[in-house]
Amino acid sequence: MAKQFHLADLFETVVATVPDRIAIRAASATLTYKELNDRAERLAAGLAAQGVTRGDTVGLYLMNGPVFLEGFIAAVKLGAVPYNVNYRYRAEELRYLFANAQSAAILHGAEFSDVVRDVRGDVPTLKISVAVDDGSGADISGSLAYEDLLKADPAGPYERHEEDILLTYTGGTTGMPKGVMWPHRAFLFACAGGAGYFNPAGPVLVPEDIADRAANGYPLKMMPLAPLMHAAAVWATWSAMLNGLTIILDESKSFNPEHIFDMAEREGANLLQFVGDAMAIPLRDALKANPDRWNLQAVVNLGSGGAVFSQHVKDDLKALVPTASITDGMGTSETGISGMAEPSAEGVMRLPATDAQKVIVDDRFAQVGETGFIARTGHTPVGYFGDPVKTAETFKKIDGKLWAVSGDSGRLDADEKITMFGRGSTCINTGGEKVFPEEVEEVLRAHPAILDAVVAGQKDDRWGERVIGIVSRRAGQDQPDDAALKAFLTERLAGYKVPKIVLWVDAVQRSPAGKQDYRWAKEVAAHA
Repeated sequence: MAKQFHLADLFETVVATVPDRIAIRAASATLTYKELNDRAERLAAGLAAQGVTRGDTVGLYLMNGPVFLEGFIAAVKLGAVPYNVNYRYRAEELRYLFANAQSAAILHGAEFSDVVRDVRGDVPTLKISVAVDDGSGADISGSLAYEDLLKADPAGPYERHEEDILLTYTGGTTGMPKGVMWPHRAFLFACAGGAGYFNPAGPVLVPEDIADRAANGYPLKMMPLAPLMHAAAVWATWSAMLNGLTIILDESKSFNPEHIFDMAEREGANLLQFVGDAMAIPLRDALKANPDRWNLQAVVNLGSGGAVFSQHVKDDLKALVPTASITDGMGTSETGISGMAEPSAEGVMRLPATDAQKVIVDDRFAQVGETGFIARTGHTPVGYFGDPVKTAETFKKIDGKLWAVSGDSGRLDADEKITMFGRGSTCINTGGEKVFPEEVEEVLRAHPAILDAVVAGQKDDRWGERVIGIVSRRAGQDQPDDAALKAFLTERLAGYKVPKIVLWVDAVQRSPAGKQDYRWAKEVAAHA
């Protein structure tokens, strides 16, 4: 049977090409590509024996570890639909998510057994829950043991097609989680490196090209620092696996920069992938606090995706790890990778304007100088799972093509670039001027006393809204007086963008996905 642009076909091509290459290095297991494939095939057979079939959705309610990738691969082999579960969610959020996804199966860490038992009665489509031993010693009653499913003899081949879908759940900055439906073919080209953004070989032309990349590319080691339940991390991981790279997984329960660099040095990591300033700043601070502690000469790239990565942090990391290039891939769950971000004199960053990426204003393409929303066509999702209303709002037909319209505001410039300002839903309107929080947050975080920052609007009778900054203090730094902080900000921002009040808090709250929690910020700002 001819190979398709389907993740199962592509992964199996890599396995056939480099079976003995290490696929995963983690504390709990080291697996070659052949071993990873064998375990995924057994798991697929075990799930099938429990009634999971083509088109069924399979939730991955797991911390980082080899099992996350085994579960993902097993699901796509089976023709089922894997989706990410944010393990920081509480029972009510999970109850909504599992029901919205019409979950047929849930693979979960044993530590989450209590909440799975609590919510399973509200998920009528659920056929099976499977508990993975995580050393917690938790009571897994109600779920099957993962290792028991691995006892199944491999079966198949199962029916598959490159228009089968994957689900990527995104919490975003507002509203309940939404499941973005990615066809396998579109996912490959928009999210998993098939378009050739980061590969000297250029775009994949036929499925068989994957074999050449695995056989003849550099056998690098990639370490994703974000949880695999985050879209940016799983995109980077699939891109790496489809080039035959080794994936180094940190199975720690929390983000610890010192431990990460210890592991990167020990394992000889070449590529470190993270998500914006929330991770980059602690990494930078650890390097500054521990000069000469780590030999990171093997690191050739420090790459971010999925969140704002401030220029001053990029500059610091480049000085601290001179062997590494610094890359900033911008994208969203609805559009995939939008390209490499460039510095912007105003706004957050600049992106290329192409035939496949434009600015949309009122369901038409923007003219030079107009501001609207950044959109992509070509390899895109086909909608939100089970939500035709939100699908119609985000996925629009223009000139006969389907366009995925992101929530990111951008202006079309004369040099065929797009200046991106930030999320339109969080934009602050003060006296008729638009202020995008991301731009102000980046400047706030550049202050030496500020660790993290979020910006929101507060209702104002005269101006409509006024800008409020909410910040946390860096350990060991004194809080600056208001006049000094205002002077710092005024040097870098137009007057209407400077926060009228800066509130100091113990910690800036982030969403369960690690994004700025603008709902929380709005509530705090309302009482400033």
